[in-house]
Amino acid sequence: MKMTSLNYWWRKRDATVQVLLASVGFSIALLVFRIAYSGSLALLFLAWNGFLALLPWALGRVLRRRVDWIERPFPFYALFLGWLLFLPNTFYITTDLLHLRPRPGIPVWFDLVLLFSFAWNGLLLGMLTLRDMEAVAMARWGLRKGLLFSIPVLALSGLGVFIGRYWRYNSWDVLTAPGGLLRDLAGLLLHPVHNRFDWSMIICFTGLLVLLYASLRRLAASFS
Repeated sequence: MKMTSLNYWWRKRDATVQVLLASVGFSIALLVFRIAYSGSLALLFLAWNGFLALLPWALGRVLRRRVDWIERPFPFYALFLGWLLFLPNTFYITTDLLHLRPRPGIPVWFDLVLLFSFAWNGLLLGMLTLRDMEAVAMARWGLRKGLLFSIPVLALSGLGVFIGRYWRYNSWDVLTAPGGLLRDLAGLLLHPVHNRFDWSMIICFTGLLVLLYASLRRLAASFS
């Protein structure tokens, strides 16, 4: 009876959710196996980063389903700003590949697969929720081309990834530590030459995200 209910629940999910569940489930299974086999919690932070990556996707799904909220300022902007604030977490996970190194008790190739699977989940969640919000933005602001929304958002995400990886700020620091964040951002903007290596990372990462998103849009259109 339970298997029948589970099968029915699975069939009721749309194809996108099924793919995400399978991908996230695979990553979690790898992480659980690693902890059980090695007895080490070295990469447990991936679970937290994966959870943070799920938040913007969930917020985007709410807005995409509640069409009536798009025209209502309070629910729309509350969800939209929350989505924008947490979106960089989806792409941030790709930088966790920097944690790849030999560790006792587990082959390095296994950690490569584990880290890459979480990075893939983050990219998948980020690209899918951006596609959802692109449609929402076009409906809300009457944009003729979705990329007019997506490219600036990806640029902000590239900046957000840099802030998280190298300045070690979290999404909620916008509310809990705005002073320090604003000072650091002012320094970054006012002294671009001095911070040229920081800007090079932001620009390169943004360029990669734009390329990936544009490529996936084209591929999706060709398969539809």
